[in-house]
Amino acid sequence: MKLKEQVYSILIVSASMKFNDVLSEIFPLPIFSPLTVVSNISSAKRAISERDFDFVVVNSPLPDDSGVRFAIDTVNSYNSVVLFISKSEQYDELYEKLVEHGIFLMQKPASMAVFQAAAGWLISARERLRKNEKRTLSIEEKMNEIRLVNRAKWLLIRELKMTEPEAHRYIEKQAMDRCIGKHQVAEEIIKTYG
Repeated sequence: MKLKEQVYSILIVSASMKFNDVLSEIFPLPIFSPLTVVSNISSAKRAISERDFDFVVVNSPLPDDSGVRFAIDTVNSYNSVVLFISKSEQYDELYEKLVEHGIFLMQKPASMAVFQAAAGWLISARERLRKNEKRTLSIEEKMNEIRLVNRAKWLLIRELKMTEPEAHRYIEKQAMDRCIGKHQVAEEIIKTYG
């Protein structure tokens, strides 16, 4: 999917209506959809437990919490990119706490141009996460295939008294001769002897 066709879900955690209006201009529909706005951390926790969000924007402080723990928990538990916005006098203190977790930190007030640049950074970070997710999935698929093939090899060794190299060669040859994947051959062996 091309970047221009990509749609990003976003959770905005902010008690400021004025700020929420500005963010809805920075994150326009249909590129950012759904755009969910909540006004406190309790509602944010509920929202993030119900669905995945590509981006989470926390406008601190909030009525029930600063949002720091929520931001850290979000990046550690979900594949969301988090932007934390704080008052300028808290920026240095929060920098030490948040940046090491991969959380983007901005101080307010900020211009519209800075917010638009931040939106671009969020998209870049999310796309990088997306590529890593795909890579992780392909590695997991490969590991599952290796486990499956090894299980089939041990069945061939046990049931047909093959050596490990013979069992390995048998699975590879069957896959090549029949133009199918080794995992399919392994599944058949497991069904037959397992």
